[in-house]
Amino acid sequence: MIIPRGLCRDRGNPIPSGVSPPVIRRLPSTTADRIAAGEVVERPAAAVKELVENALDAGARRVSVTLEGGGIDRILVEDDGRGMGPDDLALCIERHATSKLPDEETLFRIATLGFRGEALPSIGAVSRLTITTRPREGEAHAIHVEAGRVGEVAPASAAPGTRVEVRDLFFATPARRKFLKTPGTEASHAVEAVRRLALAWPEVGFRVAVDGRTALDLPPADRAGRAAALLGPDFAAASVAVQGSWPDLVLEGLAALPTHHRATSAEQHLVVNRRPVKDPLLRAALRVAYRDVLASGRYPVAALFLEIPPDRVDVNVHPMKTELRFRDAGGVRGALIASLRRALGTGAGVGMARGGWDAGPAPQGQAGGAPDPAWPSRAGQAMEAAATPWPSNEAPAAPRGFAEAGFAFTAPPPPGPAPVQPRFALPPGAFTVPAEAPALPQGAGEGPLGRPLAQILDTYVLAEAPDGALVLVDQHAAHERLTHERLSAQLVAGGVRSQPLLLPAVVDMPAGDAARLADRAEDLARLGLEIEAFGPGAILVRALPALLGTPEPGPILADIAAELAEWEESTALERRLDAAVARLACHGSVRAGRRLNAAEMAALLREMEATPRAATCSHGRPTFLRLGPGDLARMFGRT
Repeated sequence: MIIPRGLCRDRGNPIPSGVSPPVIRRLPSTTADRIAAGEVVERPAAAVKELVENALDAGARRVSVTLEGGGIDRILVEDDGRGMGPDDLALCIERHATSKLPDEETLFRIATLGFRGEALPSIGAVSRLTITTRPREGEAHAIHVEAGRVGEVAPASAAPGTRVEVRDLFFATPARRKFLKTPGTEASHAVEAVRRLALAWPEVGFRVAVDGRTALDLPPADRAGRAAALLGPDFAAASVAVQGSWPDLVLEGLAALPTHHRATSAEQHLVVNRRPVKDPLLRAALRVAYRDVLASGRYPVAALFLEIPPDRVDVNVHPMKTELRFRDAGGVRGALIASLRRALGTGAGVGMARGGWDAGPAPQGQAGGAPDPAWPSRAGQAMEAAATPWPSNEAPAAPRGFAEAGFAFTAPPPPGPAPVQPRFALPPGAFTVPAEAPALPQGAGEGPLGRPLAQILDTYVLAEAPDGALVLVDQHAAHERLTHERLSAQLVAGGVRSQPLLLPAVVDMPAGDAARLADRAEDLARLGLEIEAFGPGAILVRALPALLGTPEPGPILADIAAELAEWEESTALERRLDAAVARLACHGSVRAGRRLNAAEMAALLREMEATPRAATCSHGRPTFLRLGPGDLARMFGRT
């Protein structure tokens, strides 16, 4: 029922009989502020993040954070930034009062971390907040807010900068306080929030103390130094530089090689315009870039920094400002995938003991060179394809020798005198020492994987790296990657070369598998596998990929049928083809138990060094292990 305006009670007129009183009422400002605070300050870590972002926006070069009781009892953030005068201090605790949006149009090109003017009033609505500030050329003043009730600005004593103290967080909203975790858990989340900001702002010094204990102490550094300090020396040693430059995007950072991975995505650090984000699009691009080189269930480690014109990215899409909306999402995704794949496309052992942004010159218009005017169209179309095999024009040509004609090996050297067996000897024949110095391919010197010393269990090649480290290579896993890359290069070039069988082979299999393969006969022909239906439950094989030699076609077809059954019809064709390539590579690779001679072992190492993504096999498992001098010393208790 509509109530006549003149009869509303709030205008001094009584509600006539038979008329229902108003149901909608305006909440008190303190209650509204506490409700709004729940979107901005969900836990102590969120308050710490907002306060540190304010300090960075104020030009701070040193930021100190003190936590007590996990930040529930007390949060103290001190900085040496510009500070505020008394008038600005009085305004800063009012909702939607900010110095970071001088006009309405600025909302579409935000260049600061904060911009909504909600953090301080939200924190003040649910805690006891005290702000003490002093501009570099002025006097200090302070203001106190308790559960949304604002005190007067008063003179104070303080050094230049701003000091924000938050006590008894959520005391005004007991229900929210009950849902917090233990003080230790809350403190760890707060430290992590500062850690991510510290990675994005390496030129700023950060210190975090938790209950009197220093949890983080980072002096100013460059990006590579800060990444090494936060992600550890192992990451620094196992990372490669990622670089890219286009008219509307600059990408820089470090990405760990596939041999360095984690059980969760916690160590994936993505920074856009100095803002740490957990954007789904960027994380998906990272996952796609590593998909063919990382085992299922493992996550890559990376620190990537993107610079994009502010008007081409919207940061105002999430209360915590951790997700973004890009004007050209496909272009950004494609550029990130292409740059990561290019960086990870090093041969095995390359960059093992190297980190930082010193990877050498980048290709023009692709990774640090002159901008490519075709971006984002090319990046968003060709490079961004979900599972496109390594482009043939980017894959280094593998040296001839090891797998030139379908792994046609020469006979092993005649055995010499039986060595004296130690007490803990391996089984007879498990350890093979080359009878002569390894013969390297013509023009090739000793690479990062070094020179072969022996073959263990007819499965692993033992080599000595130039720095004295021991390298152990899984010959099947390594050759599987070499075969995979050769097949992928042929596929990108137009199709895998096939070898017709002298007599077509008939393979009997379940009717469902046979029908699935027959339906994909045209696609499989691109892989060099020429088949056709041969009655119910049978497939006629006319040709196999030339690189595989002459394996039995039955196991190959069974594996590919299983792979096709695993992927839904909606899965991209490129993804299904790449999975099939991986299966073919597995069947076409030298098996464990195959004796290699010295020249073959050396050729295998050299090809691994020259083949992209050779640090892992087609299933994401490592192809080699490296034991450096320090590793050996620790194993023998010499450290």
